[in-house]
Amino acid sequence: MVQTIGNPLSWIAQAFGGSAQGISTGVQELGGAEDGQVQIRDIDLSHLKEALSKGRADFLALRTDVIFIVVIYPIVGLMLTWFALNNQVLYLLFPLVSGFALLGPVAAVGLYEMSRRREQRVKTGWGDGFRVVTSPSIFPILVLGGFLAAIFFVWMICAHFIYGLTLGPGTPDSISGFLQDALTTFPGWMMILVGSGVGFVFAAVVLAISFVSFPLLVDRSVGLPVAVVTSLNIAKRNPRTVAAWGAIVVALLSIGVITLFVGLIFVLPILGHATWHLYRQAVVPLSDAS
Repeated sequence: MVQTIGNPLSWIAQAFGGSAQGISTGVQELGGAEDGQVQIRDIDLSHLKEALSKGRADFLALRTDVIFIVVIYPIVGLMLTWFALNNQVLYLLFPLVSGFALLGPVAAVGLYEMSRRREQRVKTGWGDGFRVVTSPSIFPILVLGGFLAAIFFVWMICAHFIYGLTLGPGTPDSISGFLQDALTTFPGWMMILVGSGVGFVFAAVVLAISFVSFPLLVDRSVGLPVAVVTSLNIAKRNPRTVAAWGAIVVALLSIGVITLFVGLIFVLPILGHATWHLYRQAVVPLSDAS
């Protein structure tokens, strides 16, 4: 039979149309259809290095297709920066930018699917990153993504109050004035100290619950509770390795941000693909589980 290739818009329309039934089924998938407990393994720093290497290989193999998907994130970052600079919320610029670390696991869901398909030696293109919307697991993924979005919202509220209790309540007039107050005054130091501490707590919570939960939901029908518990168990069993991964994520995202978000075009896909391979190292495949 001769196969034809439809245009991207028609493919996406079909995908989202078919996802309606998938979402209906996905409501039932919230609890999971797979029986048995997910088995996990110990991971160390060598596994992080291997995951990053494989993530880079996936990025190079799928570079054109991946960039087509992730180019939107630098654009969003620039729009958030413009909003902060033009709406008298300059003091929220750093919390907004640092929110990339909280929402990154959601942004990378399509990349997990692309790595999964490439792992299976299936021809993979940019459109495959959207196939996750037709998966029965889309509902648990959306619920968990909504939870991370709620955490981001609470973080922004906390950042607002921290500023109000230190350098506020007035708004800064300029970037230079804000930086001078933040770096050379006691209230500014308190804002940085308290803000960094609170931000660390938010980041640690997100890391623990999303370390492997999104890739696991993409790969298997385990349900949201099992996916989150599995991620927490891995973090509890490998605290140093998970903490090191968190530090790597923050460092690479920081590089992506300070390059005026252009670096995110490369950083996000590498981290996304690497997260998939780290999941493969931390969770025993269903076929190998005893």
